[in-house]
This record gives sequence, structure tokens and C-alpha cells, in this order.
Amino acid sequence: MSGSTIIPWVVGNWKMNPMQSEAKQLVQQFKQLLAQNEIHPAQCHLAVAPIAIALTHIQAELQDAARPVHVVAQDVSRVAGTGAYTGEVSAELLKDSAIDYVLVGHSERRELFADDVSVLQAKIKNALTAGLTVIYCVGESLEQREQGIADQVVLQQICDVAVVVNAEQWQKQMIIAYEPIWAIGTGKTASPQDAQAMHARIREGLKQITPAGAEIAILYGGSVKPENAVELAACPDINGALVGGASLNAASFYQIARAFAAETK
Repeated sequence: MSGSTIIPWVVGNWKMNPMQSEAKQLVQQFKQLLAQNEIHPAQCHLAVAPIAIALTHIQAELQDAARPVHVVAQDVSRVAGTGAYTGEVSAELLKDSAIDYVLVGHSERRELFADDVSVLQAKIKNALTAGLTVIYCVGESLEQREQGIADQVVLQQICDVAVVVNAEQWQKQMIIAYEPIWAIGTGKTASPQDAQAMHARIREGLKQITPAGAEIAILYGGSVKPENAVELAACPDINGALVGGASLNAASFYQIARAFAAETK
């Protein structure tokens, strides 16, 4: 079981959405919901991950929210610092813009943009060195699950990057997000029982890697929506959600956050 002090995270991954006017409307609607019925920060951390060109704009829009809502970069360069690297955004540049969180290892990055182990290691090392908190995504394909190797695949993905994370960074700068690939954007969701079982395995794996293993938040992602959020939130080793499509609807995202806030473990 997860540690009782873990405050859940609900993170909205907007992916390559939406248009600027819609993003502004989405943020305004979410702020209104928080103002009407605040979710206390002690109950749940909240964050959104907009497209790169909107990071600082969305951050500014959220400054007057009733409570903190963090802004997360969807990716970071494998290259550190500054230099002649057209199109890249380094961890240091994110930090200089007061963006303190970043997603690394999402299956779409792995599958569509060739983020292999060496790339992921470089991205995580740079992010941690720059002082960012990493939300590291892991997950298996349907074929791997049907072959009975889901646990092995997911734990290997964590071991792949453990070599670039030191003890203090595990404790202060790492969050894990388990997203079964077959459930991302498909409408399919791992049952709460299956999700909890994998989260428990991840928890045990983390405990073997780092003394902070019992304290690291492990989020579930994969077609999370208000209809399944309550059951997922009740699972002892699920410490929040990485929300895709439902985060593009302010009411849905708010309801998911409420579900996890109500089940603070």
C-alpha cells in the first residue's frame, strides 16, 4: 500500500490541443469551478500540460486561480543548456520560464518520435539536473499484456532510467505515471483491480530501487473520466491520474480531481 502522506496528483495532458481561444475558455471555466467549490491543495495537486507555445500563457492565466494549478511541459530536449539546436526546448529554458514539471516517456513519444532508452535517460538527467520534477510515463502494449509480460515490461522501463536518478531526486523530483498503451485514447480502461495490481507491482519495484519508493506518487492514465475516477481513486496504490481527453472539458477534469481529493490516502 502507498504511504499515507502521498497527496494525489491530477494532471491534464492536453497533447496537441486545443486552439488558443479554446484553451483560454477552458482555463476560465476550470477557474470558475475552483472558485465555486475549491479543492484544497492538501487534498490534491492539480496541473495541466498544454502545448509548448502556450506554457507561459496558460501559467499566467492560472495565476489568479483560487488555488495553485501547476503547468507541465509535455516534453523536454535531450540537449542541455542553450545553443544551435533548432526547434529544441531545454530543461534549463523551461526552468528559466518557471515551468517546474515535465512529462517524459509518454508512449506517444516512444512510438511516434523514437524516444528510446538513451533519449529518455538524457531527457530525465537534464530535467532533474535543472531542478524540474519529472512525471515519467510507463506502460505496456495489448500484445505484451496478452503475452503475460506486462509486469516485466513496465518494471524494466523504470529500471531503464533508474541509472540517471539519484536518491535525493527519487525522493523529491520523480512521479510515475502508469498508462497501459492499449487504454490511451481508446475508451478502454484497465479495471480498477488490474490497475491496482500493476500499481502495487510498481510500488514494490520502486521500493527495491530507492528508499523513497513508498513515498513516490504513482498516477494512472488511460481513458480516465468522471465515470471511472471514483473507483480508481479508491485503490490504495493509485495516487492520482494523468488525464487525456477528459482534461479538455473543464467540468470533467474538475470532477476527476474531486474524486481523487475525496480519497486522499
